[in-house]
Amino acid sequence: MDQHIIAVIDIGSSAIRMVVAEVADNGSWRTLERAIKPLSLGRDVFLRGYLRNDAIRDAIRILDGFRELLAGWQIEPASVRVIATAAIREAKNRDAFVDRVSVQTGFSIDVVEGIEENHLTYVAVQHAISQLRPQFSRSSAAILEVGGGTTEIMLLSRGRMVGAHSLRIGTLRIAQNLQSPIGQPDYDRIEEYLRENIRVNKRVLDAELPLDRIKHFVAVGGDARVAAKHVGRKEADMFSVIERHDFDRFLAELTQRSLDEAVAELSLTYSEAEGLAPALMTYKMFLDVTSATQLIVPDVSIREGVFLSVASGRQTPLQRDFSRQVVNSAIGLGRKFHFDEAHARHVATLATSLFDQTVDIHGMDERARVLLEVAGFVHDIGNYIRSSGHHKHGQYIVENSEIFGLSRNDIRIVGNVVRYHRRSSPNSAHAGYVSLTRDERTLVLKLCALVRVADSLDRSHTQRIKSAEVERREEDLVIRCEHAGDISTEQFALKTKGRMFTEVFGYEVIAL
Repeated sequence: MDQHIIAVIDIGSSAIRMVVAEVADNGSWRTLERAIKPLSLGRDVFLRGYLRNDAIRDAIRILDGFRELLAGWQIEPASVRVIATAAIREAKNRDAFVDRVSVQTGFSIDVVEGIEENHLTYVAVQHAISQLRPQFSRSSAAILEVGGGTTEIMLLSRGRMVGAHSLRIGTLRIAQNLQSPIGQPDYDRIEEYLRENIRVNKRVLDAELPLDRIKHFVAVGGDARVAAKHVGRKEADMFSVIERHDFDRFLAELTQRSLDEAVAELSLTYSEAEGLAPALMTYKMFLDVTSATQLIVPDVSIREGVFLSVASGRQTPLQRDFSRQVVNSAIGLGRKFHFDEAHARHVATLATSLFDQTVDIHGMDERARVLLEVAGFVHDIGNYIRSSGHHKHGQYIVENSEIFGLSRNDIRIVGNVVRYHRRSSPNSAHAGYVSLTRDERTLVLKLCALVRVADSLDRSHTQRIKSAEVERREEDLVIRCEHAGDISTEQFALKTKGRMFTEVFGYEVIAL
């Protein structure tokens, strides 16, 4: 089994953390070194929108120190995965920050979006609690991570992802919005603030999965791990369980302590103690609207998610499960907008079948296949607004939604595929298409060509064509269809919608 050393640096809202681990190809790892340096980058960003110059200098100084530590492991800055979350993501001067770090330390920062945080967290959690998967497949679950700037939440119904969101609720954001004096938290005001925020967000979440049906509550993050250390019990190597009444008691006692007492009694830094009660109060507010009787606390973070993403091959069970959840999230989005699920599912199936049979023609990878399947499911989603021009309405809906596991750039690509699955082809007058890179525009064309063919093969929305086998001739791509009933409508549609396939790949498409 091959093993290699990987380093991950996480630039968060309240600290910069580094982990060095020896990672095996099967996804297992052994931690070699950890380092954490408190730095409240989020305070100014969430209040003023900018990173202060002295905070940037402090961050660079910390990263320079990490670079020296990594040199002892013979790890070059260019090979380190450096991620930044809410504080850097929301800073108006983030580009200047990223450039200064790159120039002065050699580290290249990947500013991850909230939905990407969900992806990395999900991968880590699934690895940590893999033995609980059978239980999750029989009921509903929520995975929650409270950070300094955002709260990441994922909802699963019988193991299927039905919603993933990045909520603007976080410990530093709470302090800034309430303008709480440092060292003097007003827990009554915090509770009132959280209750109102969660009430507003609950409507959206309930539409995807009624929260009172949730049986399993997974609490991810350092604050949850502190609670688990003191009142939880270890259930396996990588997760603990806290009974709900024990969690409530721990939180009640915590809010009666001063910060100095919390630091001394719980062996915390002052920075950790300051955010602990607001974070646990956030978990409690969500926990209280579910039916869960305990909290499951994995001993992992977004950093372990990075390790697993790097180590996992495309065909591992973890990666297959992730791809499945991306598609489940797209289906959830479609259901929210009352799509024709039978048609969407059929188009997605036909499109991926054509993809698999024409790899030597299109040359796309597994990521492109996932984007194709997602586009197949949501291509007609714009009908929710109006049938006329639904391709344009669909692009708007997709590009203003979240799909678990897809970056904002991935969603823009899918949005463009939805935009061009019918009517005119992309051209230089369309700003949304031109703003993509050349490689992304090429990918859009290829995916559109396949979606158009698949969509034409169910033009009547009756799923008459059960399957499609591809036969390639010199200038033609013949699709031999197993069908029930007359498919003249589909054949006629293919003559029009198959033109893009001919333009992109050079083969005329014929359905028999």
